[in-house]
Amino acid sequence: MIHYLREKRWFFITLVIQAAMLLGPVPEGVTPEGWKVLVMTVGATLLFVTEPIPLPAVALLIILGQVFLLGMDSSLVAKSLMKDSVLFIMGSLMLAVALVKQKLDKRLALVIVSITGSNTYNIAFGISIFSGILASFIGEHTVAAMMLPVALSLLQLATDDERQRRALAILFLFSISYACAMAGIGTPSGGARNAIMIDYLRDFFYSGTDPATDRYRVSYLRWMIYAYPVFLIQLPLMHFILRRTCGVDVRDMSVAVAKLREQVGEEGALQGRHYVAIALFLGILVGWVGFSSKVGMGTIAILGAVLFLVAGLVRWQDLNSGVNWGVVWLYAAAISLGVQMRDTGAAAWAAGLFMDTLAPVGLGSGLGLLASVMFLTTFITNTMSNGAAVAVLGPIVLSMAVESGTNPLAVGMVTAVSSAFAYFTVIGTPASTIVYSSGYLLPPDFMRVGWRMAIMSFAVLILASKLYWPLVGM
Repeated sequence: MIHYLREKRWFFITLVIQAAMLLGPVPEGVTPEGWKVLVMTVGATLLFVTEPIPLPAVALLIILGQVFLLGMDSSLVAKSLMKDSVLFIMGSLMLAVALVKQKLDKRLALVIVSITGSNTYNIAFGISIFSGILASFIGEHTVAAMMLPVALSLLQLATDDERQRRALAILFLFSISYACAMAGIGTPSGGARNAIMIDYLRDFFYSGTDPATDRYRVSYLRWMIYAYPVFLIQLPLMHFILRRTCGVDVRDMSVAVAKLREQVGEEGALQGRHYVAIALFLGILVGWVGFSSKVGMGTIAILGAVLFLVAGLVRWQDLNSGVNWGVVWLYAAAISLGVQMRDTGAAAWAAGLFMDTLAPVGLGSGLGLLASVMFLTTFITNTMSNGAAVAVLGPIVLSMAVESGTNPLAVGMVTAVSSAFAYFTVIGTPASTIVYSSGYLLPPDFMRVGWRMAIMSFAVLILASKLYWPLVGM
């Protein structure tokens, strides 16, 4: 019992905090329903950060809270869970499993070194480019899982000296994790946080009848126009920082490259199923870019997963065991809670509190507000998943934009993009957690490199919001 209470202490502390908030007086300016939603949001945030219970259980508690605390009809709650973005997240996770099933990791490593040559830093940059381009379309957790064996294969073949191998590991593994995090902003399919923000912008501002609101219905291509250049600018700057920070003794990997060629040669040529998988994936990308505005990104993602199943490239048992269905529930519940924050006025009230704090120091509107939102999101995303951070902050920052007269689209984009700046902690992004699992990295390594990455990303995002986005019609 003592062990159980110690392990679950933050769950009970959260319940006590929520009970105190519910039993106390409702603050002036917020409705009783809005206050209950804020109580639920505070509880969910604490549980996201401390994780005393599985995160999918937090999602289920959010659903129950809407029924029992807000008195909503369970059918309406269920309806609020299934947005296009949730279908999109579900389909993307299924596609990720299908692609990993093809086992193309060593072949991909050979492609990289064939292009970059045997220079260690060039290989690291090549790993970043490949990781980034892939992660911008299929999600960072998938790419990190695919690229980790690539990096580990090169490490094992490069040297037997553990000190030199760890130095190489820091360079290669951060090349994967940071590239994946930065690239995840590039397209809506790069991360759940992007789909969540697209849903918020559409739900909050798009009317369907007023042409002036069309700008808030962000398509796959429009998102790429806004965000992809931000990722492309960060990528070489990230490599420059890693090169200056992560010094390595092994500057040439010719021996490792030769061994890799030998191993791939033993596996034989690409088979027909590999070409079919690549063709299907390219077709899905075309669908997202060309047709998502008509049928929805989620529909195309689900269609892609079905095609992989029909083609026999993956079994349902693989999807059922490989997809983290709890993640789907988590994002569905978080989005549903965000809708309630908007509908009850809770988001507007919380935004007003932030505005009262920021306005006296000149950060209540315009570029100052964008910078404040960026710092707030960066702090939050280093303590919980980036998708959860956007789900929690989205309604609040969009309401702040309305209150201050700042462009809500710019505020939404800054929130989604800066949610990728989780450079400081192991749990900040799925990619960081995956590369940390290799055993080569230590938590202080993330802090040592992360603060440099953060300064660079802050500068790039501020410049993009000030100079680039106005040029492309934001």
